Amino acid sequence: MVRIKSFSSSAMQNAFAIRSILLVLVFGLSSAQLSSNFYSSSCPNLLSTIKTAVNSAVSREARMGASLLRLHFHDCFVNGCDASVLLDDTANFTGEQTAGPNANSLRGMDVIDTVKSQVERACPSTVSCADILAVAARDSVVALGGPSWAVVLGRRDSTSASLSAANNNIPAPTLNLNGLISAFSNKGFTAKEMVALSGAHTIGQARCTTFRARLYNEANINASFATSLKANCPNSGGDNNLSPLDTLTPTSFDNNYFKDLLSQKGLLHSDQQLFSGGSTNAQVNAYSSNSASFFNDFASAMVKMGNLSPLTGTNGQIRLNCGKTN
Repeated sequence: MVRIKSFSSSAMQNAFAIRSILLVLVFGLSSAQLSSNFYSSSCPNLLSTIKTAVNSAVSREARMGASLLRLHFHDCFVNGCDASVLLDDTANFTGEQTAGPNANSLRGMDVIDTVKSQVERACPSTVSCADILAVAARDSVVALGGPSWAVVLGRRDSTSASLSAANNNIPAPTLNLNGLISAFSNKGFTAKEMVALSGAHTIGQARCTTFRARLYNEANINASFATSLKANCPNSGGDNNLSPLDTLTPTSFDNNYFKDLLSQKGLLHSDQQLFSGGSTNAQVNAYSSNSASFFNDFASAMVKMGNLSPLTGTNGQIRLNCGKTN
């Protein structure tokens, strides 16, 4: 790009016009309306309120950081970052929480509810649940030692959810490499960005039911690793027993997840697919030896994910209770 050397009115107008066009091309028209200072006047203490609540929750239970990050991911991959995942079922409405990827595993809604109630007291009817989710995900990663990124704000909340979209759009732990690449490509991500985002599995735990088939049926798994897992994940029963996704530091955001893959210690089938002789092997290798590169790419991919099809302007609503529509 050519640097703008003159600060004349016309030059500045042209620069802003070009920037607006670029934002539209990159993020789509609606998300060009998001901004980093959206609540600077209407709710000036928002970011510190969320950060304090997240830090408190993570200090009580480190795993909550992974749960809040996952909550944002499972929101954005289903019709955009609109807090649809938080809508509870009612007599007339079935939300996304009972979808296969969410049932018996979705966590962190209580933390979001706590933040929401604090924010409502300070800034009534102002801040969306979708924005709280986006900021909480970032703050969770930072709280566990990971990178930070600028979260643009101004999302609004959906008035509906989709059980079928949650079942179909959230990548399953059983996917092979082509399936993973396709699932992320459908949301506009490159294979490299998919690998970076998969690095979120450097924190958190998974239920036995999600990796049992790999444990007992697959050959590309470290033998001693498999043996150690079987005690907690028998051939039948114990579906909800937990094992860490990162064998060494499941409560620290680092690049050990990728090092595990090199040793065939990926917990989920979908994890090990990233390093099984396919097109993403080189990227896994790179991240395993360069945490700074992983951090940078992860942060960039998270910014992109947070801009997936947001509701803005007069679309959607500002839910007063994240679990139900107004």
